[in-house]
Amino acid sequence: MALLNIFRKKKPKETEITPVFPEEIYRAGVLELKDVIAPAALEVTANHMRLGEKLVRTIFIFSLPRFLSSNWFSPIINLDKVFDVSIFIHPVNTATVLKKLQRKVAEVQSQVSIRQEKGLVRDPILDTAFQDLESLRDKLQQAQERLFNFGLYIAVYGNTIEELDKAETEIKSMLESRLVYAKPALFQQKEAMDSIFPQALDTLGVNNYLNSSPASSVFPFVSFDLTSNRGILYGINSHNNSLILFDRFSLENYNSVIFAKAGAGKSYATKLEILRSLMFETDVIVIDPEKEYEYLAEAVGGRYFNISLTSHHHINPFDLPMPREDESPADVLRSHIINLVGLFRIMLGGLNPEEDSVIDRAITETYASRDITPDSNFSKATPPILSDLELVLANMEGGESLAQRLRKFTKGTWSGFINQPTNVDINQKCVVFSVRDMEDDLRPVATYLIIHYIWSAIRANIKKRLLVVDEAWWIMKNEDGASFLFGIAKRARKYYLGLATITQDVGDFLNSPYGKSLITNSSIQILLRQSPASIDLLKQTFNLTDEEKFLLLESDVGEGLFFAGLKHVAIKILASYTEDQLITSDPAQLLAIKKAKEDFSLPDRQAGAQGEQVSQK
Repeated sequence: MALLNIFRKKKPKETEITPVFPEEIYRAGVLELKDVIAPAALEVTANHMRLGEKLVRTIFIFSLPRFLSSNWFSPIINLDKVFDVSIFIHPVNTATVLKKLQRKVAEVQSQVSIRQEKGLVRDPILDTAFQDLESLRDKLQQAQERLFNFGLYIAVYGNTIEELDKAETEIKSMLESRLVYAKPALFQQKEAMDSIFPQALDTLGVNNYLNSSPASSVFPFVSFDLTSNRGILYGINSHNNSLILFDRFSLENYNSVIFAKAGAGKSYATKLEILRSLMFETDVIVIDPEKEYEYLAEAVGGRYFNISLTSHHHINPFDLPMPREDESPADVLRSHIINLVGLFRIMLGGLNPEEDSVIDRAITETYASRDITPDSNFSKATPPILSDLELVLANMEGGESLAQRLRKFTKGTWSGFINQPTNVDINQKCVVFSVRDMEDDLRPVATYLIIHYIWSAIRANIKKRLLVVDEAWWIMKNEDGASFLFGIAKRARKYYLGLATITQDVGDFLNSPYGKSLITNSSIQILLRQSPASIDLLKQTFNLTDEEKFLLLESDVGEGLFFAGLKHVAIKILASYTEDQLITSDPAQLLAIKKAKEDFSLPDRQAGAQGEQVSQK
């Protein structure tokens, strides 16, 4: 708080008028910075202080062990609590210290000699002290070390006395586990607080002698490094500006999840990873819900398929994966039929047990009509289409109603979507399937169908691939779709596949019975800015602290938390200028890029028009 002290040399007489200058009146009313940052009230007690609505208690280090390991103070620095630390290192004159050491060495040596003369057993404490003093004296004389007065003060904050006691106990127990002892500054809280404030004033003055080596072990700027020797750059560690480098294919599994609210940068981060993964010979397949990846696919020479009711790209759900050498054709066919039953549950809005049994038998007979059976070699067989299944159901007992429900997919409005032979090919480094133009009712069906097709192709030919499912909550809304996605997450590692799941609807994702299982089966988890409605659910799921919760609520675009294994750090996702131009989805930036392209191509068009006029003449 700012205090205005007015000193007068003498008391003016009653008849005397003291002149007051306008400048003095102005300065008396000026609001200075210290007036702004000072608390409204200050109360000092024996073992704590009240700063406004907060309580603060300062503790100091009064005893240190004989040896201090490097970074012994880092667990305190990385503690998820609000506290302030002040470290004072006062250089001590070497000549003065050497005189004191000479005298102290003589005292210890004298005590050792006296014990020897009396025939007493050697005292290990005296022997150790003598060796330490001799070693320190030699290093000081040779200028290998310097001696310092070292003070370390920690101020903990809380709303209640109980919070202060708990924080103090936790910090003291962590220090005592390293034989470092601390206690509160009783009846000196004001002096301790003055020492904590960034004024470089050691008014508390509780110091210990430390030479250079142990003093350097208290270096406070340490935090978790989360990086590996190879991989792609995911971002910058916000704690210490180190690089977060990881190769997802070197972890225990290759899966990842990204949670963020709309506009927080989740698709930007994913496209950046895709762009960098392509440089490491990784094939990438994307399910794009909003047509955000089209420009990226074109820029890297990939393929872009638009899946909708009127598009020219079709996927036949009856396409069979080719059995590998270590797979039985019967097992491949059986697994494929089970997945098809799950697809029809989504398409038909659910099936009761009788309908489930009927459609399972109908699919088997539909395949058999094309000589595709568990005992046959179906590598060159032509797969059936949805109309074939409808025909089988129409002539099967109990299948008439199912055939009627399938008719809208074979002859109705939706017939162009699914009742066609497959005419897409994912044999490319980057392949994007867009479902933006698909109606909302059909989007879960389209997503399941695309993933089903991709999974069949992946099983047939093993290579390093990354499958990106953006806005995965569309498929997680349905239990069969969530189960299928979870099955891929569990089995992806065997086929050298990494599954990247992205969503903004955290509630639908985590409320699914398979949501948390997908998270636990993902070695990399990225949390970007969150909405207040979902933050409590995320805090419980990821065991976040209050500080991390507020970080996710207040973080900027492209900032959040990066989890890998048991460690996690704050991350800031950065891209180069060229990368940013390829992956940005900011509408304003896209319009600017489009305008720049038009302005750039305008002279070419004008030159072409002039050439055409000349040729006509």
